[in-house]
Amino acid sequence: MEPVVVKDNVYWVGSVDWNVRNFHGYSTHQGTTYNAFLAIDDKVTLFDTVKPGFGGELVDKIRQITDPEKIDYIVVDHVEMDHSGCLPEIVSLVKPEKIFCSPMGKDALLHHFHRDDWPYQVVKTGDRISLGKRTVEFLETRMLHWPDSMFSYIPEDKLLISNDGFGQHWATSERFDDEVDSSELFKQAAKYYANILLPFSSRVTAAFQEVREKNWAFDTIATDHGLIWRRDVDKILQSYVKWSRQEATAKALVVYDTMWHSTAKMASAVLDGLLLEGLSVRLFDLRANSRDDIMTDVLDAKAIVFGSSTINNGMLPQMADMLSYMKGLKPTGKIGAAFGSYGWSGEAVKLLNHMMEEMKFEVPDPGIRVKYVPTDADLAKCVELGRKIGKAVNERL
Repeated sequence: MEPVVVKDNVYWVGSVDWNVRNFHGYSTHQGTTYNAFLAIDDKVTLFDTVKPGFGGELVDKIRQITDPEKIDYIVVDHVEMDHSGCLPEIVSLVKPEKIFCSPMGKDALLHHFHRDDWPYQVVKTGDRISLGKRTVEFLETRMLHWPDSMFSYIPEDKLLISNDGFGQHWATSERFDDEVDSSELFKQAAKYYANILLPFSSRVTAAFQEVREKNWAFDTIATDHGLIWRRDVDKILQSYVKWSRQEATAKALVVYDTMWHSTAKMASAVLDGLLLEGLSVRLFDLRANSRDDIMTDVLDAKAIVFGSSTINNGMLPQMADMLSYMKGLKPTGKIGAAFGSYGWSGEAVKLLNHMMEEMKFEVPDPGIRVKYVPTDADLAKCVELGRKIGKAVNERL
């Protein structure tokens, strides 16, 4: 693919990774992109690089615009390897005058590449540099989602280069939000937020406040993954505000794993009870759904009901994995309940309740355990459990 004009003399020079399907545990069913941006000015400046193995594509795109050796500055907005992995080869080729990074960014670059001879120039929030006709102002956005992260803002172009903020793991031939289906785009953006930025929601709120205080005016957000925002800038900003507040709707999830379908029968009965209370409900069998796709629905769900059979005095492994993953992402303000079948010991429900308590869920019912196969009476109790949770959701919204 060729470079793409983002603004006058500002180009996308990144790479599309059509085939990646796992991004350190995040399922990327539709691939991703590694976005880098080149500004042509008195000081030619490259913002971020790409993942190892894609450096050749980056250089080829740059060559279509200018000689790579004419690059004066490199800005490292984020040190994670999908954005800095080919930095050593680029630095070797370009021999930049300066490499701009945050204080934590310099520390991370030294620990990644062990090159103390590079021309680091540390910048902090509020620092500005001149490229000639353009200026770049920096804002440290620590823990969005690494300690080194920062935004680069070019006021003359009304352009915000946001590293991992506002991104999506979505490989497309299109580069801008107004060139793709909006509903799919926001689905991918929500999944990205739920699985990467959710535990740092307080930092999202703080970053937004700092941007407001600076009165930054931008009509384009160039993120390091996925599509560049130029039509729905206000909409994605509003979505981030909503997601960072973890605003819930009248929605519940039933997430379960089962051995011989007894717990699956219970799950369907719980779902029926939730529906009777007027909730929007999603049913997730962990053998058929990835944990990161489930987390996308967790983002705006008020209640989550977990079901697991008991195995070896514990819950089923995929449920343990789901809960461990969810705990790390720190969803807040949820209502929960548990159910499950067992053969002779039946610890799963107790363990599910314990995990929900650790995540600070409200758990208004001790849950339901059924020995071996549920009877009609057992399933009626599951319906009532769903209704109880549904009532609790409606009371709190």
